[in-house]
Amino acid sequence: MMEVVIIALAATIGNLLIGWDSSTIAGGMTYIKQEFDLEKDPTLEGLIVSMSFITGTVVTIFSGTVSDLVGRRPLLITSSVMYFISGLVMLMAPNVTIVLLSRIISGVAIALAVTLNPLYISEIAPPDIRGQLNTLTQFACSGGMFLAYILVFSMSLLQSPSWRVMLSVISIPSVAYFLLTVFYLPESPRWLVSKGRMLEAEKVLQRLRCVDDVSGELALLAEGLSPGGEDITIEEYVVAPATEILVNQEAGKDYIKLYGPNEGVTMVAQPTNGQGSMLSRSMLSQHGSFASQAAASLKDPIVNLFGSLHESTLIDSGGSRSMLINNANSIFSTGDPEASPFGTSDNLRAPLISFHGGADNRAYGSKDMLGMRSNSSLRSYSSLVHGNAVETPRNTNIGGGWQLVYKSTDDAMGGKGEGLQRVYLHADPTTVSQSPHVSFASTSGYDIPIDGGEAFQAAGIVSRSILGTNDVLSMPTAKGPNWRALLEPGVKRALIVGIGLQILQQAAGINGFLYYAPQILEQAGVGALLSNLGLSSISASFLVNIITTFCMLPCIAIAIRLMDVAGRRSIMLYTIPILIVCLLVLVLKQFFQFSSVLNAAISAISVVVYESVFCMGLGVIPNIICAEIFPTSVRGICISLTSLTYWVCTLAVTLTFPYLLQLLGLSGVFALFVGGCIISWIFVYLKVPETKGMPLEVIIEFFAIGAKPGTDPAEIGMKD
Repeated sequence: MMEVVIIALAATIGNLLIGWDSSTIAGGMTYIKQEFDLEKDPTLEGLIVSMSFITGTVVTIFSGTVSDLVGRRPLLITSSVMYFISGLVMLMAPNVTIVLLSRIISGVAIALAVTLNPLYISEIAPPDIRGQLNTLTQFACSGGMFLAYILVFSMSLLQSPSWRVMLSVISIPSVAYFLLTVFYLPESPRWLVSKGRMLEAEKVLQRLRCVDDVSGELALLAEGLSPGGEDITIEEYVVAPATEILVNQEAGKDYIKLYGPNEGVTMVAQPTNGQGSMLSRSMLSQHGSFASQAAASLKDPIVNLFGSLHESTLIDSGGSRSMLINNANSIFSTGDPEASPFGTSDNLRAPLISFHGGADNRAYGSKDMLGMRSNSSLRSYSSLVHGNAVETPRNTNIGGGWQLVYKSTDDAMGGKGEGLQRVYLHADPTTVSQSPHVSFASTSGYDIPIDGGEAFQAAGIVSRSILGTNDVLSMPTAKGPNWRALLEPGVKRALIVGIGLQILQQAAGINGFLYYAPQILEQAGVGALLSNLGLSSISASFLVNIITTFCMLPCIAIAIRLMDVAGRRSIMLYTIPILIVCLLVLVLKQFFQFSSVLNAAISAISVVVYESVFCMGLGVIPNIICAEIFPTSVRGICISLTSLTYWVCTLAVTLTFPYLLQLLGLSGVFALFVGGCIISWIFVYLKVPETKGMPLEVIIEFFAIGAKPGTDPAEIGMKD
């Protein structure tokens, strides 16, 4: 995976330049005010700082839609060019008007980087390290701030610091960013697939994964163009080693054969109904609905559904049951204890494709086998269907412990050749059984004997496949914005999560800290203490910022390590209370009498801890989640909507903060931020699911399922 890591690092240079720009303008404004006498015109001073925000808000409206049309990479190249031009313009700025022009240009660059870098990294990264790679954007941004403040502090020690040089240095790293985006960064394979450019997507995936066979992931990207609709279901399987008796027996034909690369049948997957075996002891009662369970816990059904992947319930020493199936049972429950939520065996007679992909010649001759070709790699849509034989991927591993496999629906459709159903299969390793003799109940009433082997529970998300259907030959590629798709229940629910996170990120008060932390520290006497070192007040404030941004880096490094281990949701739930404590300390310390040194120390520690911990959680995770939860066809549009929310809220906080400060005082404003953090924690707990380790296309399927709680099973393809 080294290649994809290097590509992600190259892309995050855009975020490094964001941090660099914000720090240099904060430092340079001190000298710009002096040269152009802006002390008498605070409105113009505020306009110079906020011009990039205003520009970013406008650019964000179109950036996602344009990226869906022309690709991610061209806009990253545009961002690097804008950074370079803004630095040159600032170097030659003779007056405030040209300074504003430079800020407009840099605003374009910043908006494109903020919007597209998390999106681009999410689309190229494997599920297992996607969170870590996306957290690099925050590390790069804070690293850029740290390096820029070192430059600003060093120049502040000169007798005549040049703010033009200070603000134009950004052009130097932007040249490296430009060269990397033009000559090294590939286009997003998901965008290439959405445009029908399968050969190019295959080559990019081979480069990113450093393997030749990427047929499984390529099939996954194609399936992502058609998220599960009304026919989406969750089914349960028991996967076990095949025995000669089982493979040859005629009874219980609903079992599904799993083929090894050259070994014939090695495993079988059996749909289960949980009756007559140890599996039945681990089933939850089917009385009640998922809605009633969610009401008891107050969590959104989607949160519980996602959380079920990361939990399991041990029933007894005999085994356990996947929580995913438990929650799925409740979603689709009819209240009839005799009803099976897993459907009938009619459409389960064709075998799943092998976990390892491919099969030997014996498999090709089998009547119930899906047609497979040794060179199948989804080279073009027109080559996918050959009569009744459907080319399917040899390598079914799609990352994160998930397998993309297929089963035929021909038998279920009366032999009408309706094609395939895709199955996103996920095994629960905690359900492995090593009993000397175990049997599992099948939906046909026959038990599967398993002697001396291991068996485990597996859940499958089943829906109509884009492969092997009549749609595949004439499937339209994305030509423009698909606004109608925004009305899909799963997309609407995802938008609530994404927009809510962006609003509450600003409600937590980070911009108040970024702009008024120097004032807080000055009031606490930190500047006076540093002045004793022989530094001017300006240099002392820059030194404080160096210390603050430096302390962010190890915290973000910890977040990088934990992002795909603890998960996005857990990190936010544990870091937000720390933000609340820091804010309360700043609010309550005014009611106590401390020595000047202790007062300065408490304030400095609170500010540093707040900003560092914020970067670990709310600072980076909203952008990560927003880049993960939307379908490929509307991902750019939805990212634009969530990014627009970010920019609007940033502007709102920036503009209203001075008035709130005048009305409530600094302590009163921070008390409001305490309320914002509390609301943020409640929102994350109730509404934000855990997405770690899941392929993007599977995340989308989960939102489609979870957006339909209480739906009648007959309406979503479930059969009693």
